[in-house]
Amino acid sequence: MNRVTRVTGLAAAAALALAACGAAPEEAPEASAGAGGDAEASDFTACIVSDAGGFDDKSFNQLSFEGAKKAADELGAGFNDVQSDTATDYQGNIESLVGEGCNSIVTVGFALSADTVAAATANPDIDFILVDDAADNDFDGQKDAENIKPLLYDTAQAAFLAGYLAAGYSEAGKVGTFGGQPFPTVTIFMDGFKQGVDYYNSQKGTNVEVVGYQGGDQGSFTGGFEANDTAKGVAAGIIDQGVDVLLPVGGPIYQSAMDAMADSGREIALIGADADIFETDPTTQDVVLTSILKRMDVSTYEAVKSAGEGSFDAEAYVGTLENDGVGIAPLHNFESKVDPALVAEVEALRESIVSGEVEVTSYLAAE
Repeated sequence: MNRVTRVTGLAAAAALALAACGAAPEEAPEASAGAGGDAEASDFTACIVSDAGGFDDKSFNQLSFEGAKKAADELGAGFNDVQSDTATDYQGNIESLVGEGCNSIVTVGFALSADTVAAATANPDIDFILVDDAADNDFDGQKDAENIKPLLYDTAQAAFLAGYLAAGYSEAGKVGTFGGQPFPTVTIFMDGFKQGVDYYNSQKGTNVEVVGYQGGDQGSFTGGFEANDTAKGVAAGIIDQGVDVLLPVGGPIYQSAMDAMADSGREIALIGADADIFETDPTTQDVVLTSILKRMDVSTYEAVKSAGEGSFDAEAYVGTLENDGVGIAPLHNFESKVDPALVAEVEALRESIVSGEVEVTSYLAAE
């Protein structure tokens, strides 16, 4: 599919999604006893299929899995998961879950959108939950199947905060970012990050530079979402330009960035994407400044739980700073390294974004 057409279609679908935005999820509770434990037995079966990153990516797929599993445990429901190794697995994996009698199926990632729509259309009695896509593959501004709940996240808002923080933290006056592929769900992080740096410059009269991204699809991309030598090379190319803060966007590619950071012999702070990688990957704890959070575990939990309770709402959910669907992680080990005044500015900036005083643009931003 032509990438530019895909961007346009996502933007159109997002406008519809915002018009019918579902209620914010409540904080996901601690996992309770699983099926066969203290939870009352249920004849409901919750299922999930990953994209090619797999459920152990310490990021996107893992968060969605954890949310779905929590919901199944609380419901006392059956739970089936299937992992995709390549894009050619998506259709067959979804069909296999349909054949196993799943009542709800979470499909993780925009790459599964077309196959999710096909399965949902053929199986209107199953509740489908599509993570990170509006399910509008014909680009007419409408969902392509009524029994799909899209879970979307305006991560530009959270990335704006991370960009401001990075600009204030940087001593080199250069920060960097790169992505897996130039899809809107990737560049939305990079756009917000750059906007945050630009806003810092406008407020402080500084000239902190963003290396690796100029906007739109103009920037550094690895061509995939694997931690490999290609990703390491892209990271090294940005690091060699003198950055001291780096944001990789694309699942496990941050692991390759860490290898390049170590090879540089310089102190470079890492910013994670999707999950709080300080928590999900302890190897990051000495280098991670913060993470840009896309709380897929919470929204997936709420969607699966409502399906199991018979109150499934197929309206699109859009995570924002206001409803805590997106955010930034604590500074953890960097708390003592960051000026408290900068931390206070970031906290105040969050409130200004929520109130609308500071505008963050993205393909999911409300008109």
